[in-house]
Amino acid sequence: MSKQDGMNYAPKGTSNKVVGPGEYNVAVTALDHGHIYGMTNGLIEAGATIKYLYEPNEEKRKKYLDTYPFVDAVDSLETILTDPSIQMVAAAAVPNVRSTIGNKVMQSGKDYFTDKTGFTTREQLEETKRVVTETGKRYFIYFSERLHVEAAVKAGELIEAGEIGEVIQVTGFGPHRLDSDKRPDWFFEKEKYGGILTDIGSHQIEQFLTYTGNKEAKVLHSKVANYNNPDKPELEDYGDATLVGENGATFFFKVDWFTPDALPTWGDGRTFITGTKGTIELRKYTNVATEETGDHLFLVTADKVEHMSLTGQVGFPFFGQMILDAINGTETAMTQDHIFKAQELCLMAQEQALKVH
Repeated sequence: MSKQDGMNYAPKGTSNKVVGPGEYNVAVTALDHGHIYGMTNGLIEAGATIKYLYEPNEEKRKKYLDTYPFVDAVDSLETILTDPSIQMVAAAAVPNVRSTIGNKVMQSGKDYFTDKTGFTTREQLEETKRVVTETGKRYFIYFSERLHVEAAVKAGELIEAGEIGEVIQVTGFGPHRLDSDKRPDWFFEKEKYGGILTDIGSHQIEQFLTYTGNKEAKVLHSKVANYNNPDKPELEDYGDATLVGENGATFFFKVDWFTPDALPTWGDGRTFITGTKGTIELRKYTNVATEETGDHLFLVTADKVEHMSLTGQVGFPFFGQMILDAINGTETAMTQDHIFKAQELCLMAQEQALKVH
């Protein structure tokens, strides 16, 4: 697992199985983004059985099967969709076709788990809302910058326990390394990746809704730019936005493709959370010039100042919760409304964004 390469960063946690072998069967398709490996790891650690893979590209198929040799390759998506033993399909397709695949999966009677962003247009979002209502199936999204970071999971637990009081402001920094020569062509086509606020901005907005407990929010201002990639005119290498939730909590975030080469990880992702009784800072992937490890949480309250190093301490409960939600019809991992609202807001931020360069 290379922390230099964000596109193929695939965290591994400890086994925390909620089902036994063969009790929850998943098929995988569309290996266009390396996040599928993190998604697969999380599912396996939660006890899911990865039964089938459909991927027409030989190189991508071989790499996946070399990593997970117990998975059987099949010749068509239809083979997966018509197999009654498959309960979920996981995919990391090119962003603008993620919802099309998901709609087909749900219409076949299975739940869907996709890499973020789940949508690149509001029309796609509205169509998938309709399909969810009609089928009763779930459209889960892998918001990895919260769900697959132990410090981010711990922050949610501390907030839930009231450690910093009511959350009134969140600031998020989501820098990424571009590695343009390693990226597929679709990565630089805006119709396909959706814009920087739609893509990596979706992580940020989902965290804001989670940490502040908001179910609604407004986008006050957003902007995007291409500062340093004139040879890739459709790439947005910078974006930021300001939001306010229905409870008055505010949010500012910035995302970019400017991680310096010397940084030992793909991005110095940070989140700053201000509450009425304390503050939390997350240094998710590194502690610059101090420790190359990630999962650092800094907690300050009226009676303590604490630095927690959390790698291997918290785990990734989302995956097991998601499986149990799919089986039981519950919404413990995250609600469908939460997923759709996070996506709606990032699409709104993208639509409204002022292009400044």
